[in-house]
Amino acid sequence: MLVLISYDVASGSGGAKRLRRIAKACQDHGQRVQYSVFECLITPAQWSMLRQRLLDEMDADQDSLRFYFLGANWRNRVEHVGAKAGYDPEAPLIL
Repeated sequence: MLVLISYDVASGSGGAKRLRRIAKACQDHGQRVQYSVFECLITPAQWSMLRQRLLDEMDADQDSLRFYFLGANWRNRVEHVGAKAGYDPEAPLIL
């Protein structure tokens, strides 16, 4: 399934560390498509672990996370317009 994750982390006490940790957790499972937005093509089990990791990292009194579940048929739900090339999470990865 494809999950779109966006976050807003407060810049106050410890915010920079939380921001880095939340971004790292998202990077471990997906691709950054905007500064604070990631697309993650993951299984339900991976989603469960990632969600808990994000909740553990955030400060619920200062930060916010938003999860958009685009499901398995996400291709019809994502449209990219603009400067950067679109990202296809199912395309072959060439290293």
